Amino acid sequence: MSDSSTVAAPSGRRCLKLGLPKGSLQDATLEKMAKAGWNITVSSRSYEPYVDDSELSIRLIRAQEISRYVELGYLDAGITGYDWIQENHSDVHEIGEFVFSKATRQATRWVLAVPDESTIKSVHDLEGKRIATEVVGLTKRWLDSHGVKAEVEFSWGATEVKARELVDAIVEVTETGSSLRANKLRIVETLLVSTPRLIANHLAWKDAWKRQKVETLFLLLQAAIEAESKVGLKMNVRDRDLKNLLESLPALRNPTVSSLSLPGWVAVETIIDESVVREIVPRLKTAGAEGIIEYPLNKVVY
Repeated sequence: MSDSSTVAAPSGRRCLKLGLPKGSLQDATLEKMAKAGWNITVSSRSYEPYVDDSELSIRLIRAQEISRYVELGYLDAGITGYDWIQENHSDVHEIGEFVFSKATRQATRWVLAVPDESTIKSVHDLEGKRIATEVVGLTKRWLDSHGVKAEVEFSWGATEVKARELVDAIVEVTETGSSLRANKLRIVETLLVSTPRLIANHLAWKDAWKRQKVETLFLLLQAAIEAESKVGLKMNVRDRDLKNLLESLPALRNPTVSSLSLPGWVAVETIIDESVVREIVPRLKTAGAEGIIEYPLNKVVY
């Protein structure tokens, strides 16, 4: 096992070596990092991008490999999918999860899929069949847990195409299922639900400085992701209408109410889900609110 002693930055400061996923999750992860306060510049000629924090050393590595390098101590911490932690059987410390994927704000799923016309209806129909997937270990363990013996082969890509001519079934990752439906495949069962996780090497986690750095990273990333689905609302309302406004609009949870220089008026400020704004703003107006302002948020820390 590699020594996870602290890496020193050129300036002599302590430095945390962080692995970020290269590939499908890369853009989404770098976007979240920027919102959290870390601006990262990627060069096509290097897997070590620039980050505006001398206490961080970033490595772009395929998500499939990050948990192994964290376990071995070549990385102090990393962001990777729960699926790859399970596939690699990695012994790492999990700080927490993030709810985002490459295209949506939802978890991904590894599913068993077959052609629409297939007679396979459940895992037990896979006995003696051939399955193609990128998560061979995960699939084999899932089959074993159901007492089913089948041949599982590694797929290098374009797995959906193989389902009709080369194999009997596939285990593939999906967010919405649209790609599977486009290839006339149907989902039989879900093997695993996966979200990105921030993980740390056990020795790095015992280092007080590294632990604080990783915990700060998690806190700000969570705050940035939480803010993506929220907006702030400000409005003015007459004193006499305030009680009715708050009682009739339960979405305004724990609003801040402050006096205005104009007698008989107060200012109300709150944070709500962006999805309800289009419904709530007309109701606010009807309830007596004026000067309603909606504004975006960078971070929300609870």
